[in-house]
Parts: sequence; structure tokens; C-alpha cells
Amino acid sequence: MERAIITHAHGDHARWGSQQYLAARAGERILRTRLGPDASITPVDYGERITLNDVHVSFHPAGHILGSAQIRVEHQGEVWVASGDYKTEPDETCAPFELVRCHTFITESTFGLPIYRWMPQHDTFAALRAWWRTNAAEGRASIVYAYALGKAQRLLNGLRHDPPGPAYTHGAVERLNADYRDSGVALLGTIRASSMPRNHDWSTALIVAPPSASGSLWLRRFGSYSTAFASGWMSIRGMRRRRTVDRGFALSDHVDWPSLLDTIRGTRAERVLVTHGYRESLVRWLSEHGFDARVVASAWKGELDDTDPADEPMPEASDEASA
Repeated sequence: MERAIITHAHGDHARWGSQQYLAARAGERILRTRLGPDASITPVDYGERITLNDVHVSFHPAGHILGSAQIRVEHQGEVWVASGDYKTEPDETCAPFELVRCHTFITESTFGLPIYRWMPQHDTFAALRAWWRTNAAEGRASIVYAYALGKAQRLLNGLRHDPPGPAYTHGAVERLNADYRDSGVALLGTIRASSMPRNHDWSTALIVAPPSASGSLWLRRFGSYSTAFASGWMSIRGMRRRRTVDRGFALSDHVDWPSLLDTIRGTRAERVLVTHGYRESLVRWLSEHGFDARVVASAWKGELDDTDPADEPMPEASDEASA
């Protein structure tokens, strides 16, 4: 492919093989980390309009992760917006979502069912901090599984005040922490776990690792520990057991059901194209409520755990397991 226009750097949205990439400037560092130093990336400021073959293209904040963008395309007065992944609750790790009016809105529906309704993130961080504090008081390390790009940094930003102990990370998380810090995002101070000596005391520590570290030899160094998973899927009873973790914290970087509907209404789109996730259920609801809505198939092959394919396998997994 000659040119790819990228919504964000997650592996199911940014792929190798194109000659040139257009992406929001805010996410340039993490996109280069993902695609490699030789990738030809043209960074574009949010709101800046560029013209490609008489089509006007601009990037607008999606609120999903650092550098995430909705893509607005205009030709002869017709405006389409592709949302990519998005959330409307602001957080300090990325630019807040911008509502963009359009004629056709292409929306994700990862959590496109009425059962998905998020608690305010402040409450989730408070619950996570209390869990960490209890574990520390009882001499157990606290291991939180979170996607290496986006979710891990959101956790480290939300927990940076009054931490009960030191924080450590898996290497897959730490390399992306550097990109966030270099982009001006404040994170809780972290140390790569594999850099610590074998006899290190982990009893009050928080360790942030990608989901693929669960059950691996890498965990043996931590001694006694409690595990948790941070994901929107944790709002469903039974998902914690499926993940074999002690606690689940429902923290998502996607819109929940009420925010999804509010966004669709807010765009004033005449047509809604739904891709990703619970497509048929959302299209059925929209059609029953007077929207011109259709399912759009895509090459996306994500999994129900929303794992970023670029995070598994982790490049340093074998090295860390033996350290």
C-alpha cells in the first residue's frame, strides 16, 4: 500500500508494509516505536487540513490513547468521519475527544451493548489504590495486567498521587512509558522489574505488566502476590474467573453504551456505519430508533480481550523469564 492514514498506534490499526504513513503528531513517538525507525511517517497537527487528490483530510482527537485521532474526510461538501477507537471521558494521557459533525459517521462498537456502563475513572483509581494498599500492608506484591500501550500509562498517570509503594513494569510497558514521558505525559515513577536483583523486596510494590505475562515464568521473582486485570471487560461477571485473576477493575479506553449513543447523536450524521465489536446489536438498536445504520465488515481480527497484537509475543519475554 502506498499510503496509510493511521488513527492510532495499536497493532490492529497500525500495520507495517505501507510506503508512507499519515498520523497525528501527538502520537508520532509511539508510532515510530511500533513501526520502526525506518518508517516514513508524516505527522499532522490536530485540526490541520491537508489535501490528497482533491480530498480534504484532517485529524481530530479521539481520546483513546496518546495521539489517537478521528479522521475527517471532505470532498465536494460531503463529510465523512472515521472514529477509530475512542472514548469521551477525558484523561490526562491524551487530548480529549472532539465531537465532529458529519454526513456519515464510521464508528467502533467494541462495547456496543447496554450492559457496558463505566464508573467515573476517579472511583476506579481509588479502588485500585485501596487494593494496592491492602496488599502492601499484608506483604504481597500487587500485579496489574494492562495493555502495554495506553492502558498501562493511564493507570500510571491515575495512580501517581499518594502511592502505597514503589512501581515497577514489564519491559513491554516501560519502553512505551518513555514515549509518553517524552511527550509530556506525567506518570508515576517506574523501574523495569528485570533490572532488580534476585533478592529484591517486592512486598509493597505495584507491578504493571501486559496480559501475556500472566502465568509466565517472569512472575516467579515476585514471591507472594495478588493479581488484577484492568479492562472494560472486567465489568462482566465471570470475566475475572476467565482471566484467573484476584480482582478486576473496569477501566476502558473505549466509549460505553451511553457515550456511544450520545456521540452518534452529536455528530448529526445522516448515515452511521458500524465496525468492530458488537456491530449487529448496535445497528439493530439504531435502526429501530430511526437511524440509517449499517454493518461494515473490516479486516480487524481483534480478540474479546482487546489485546493489542503488537504486544504478544513480547520481544523480551524469554530474557525476562530467565533473569
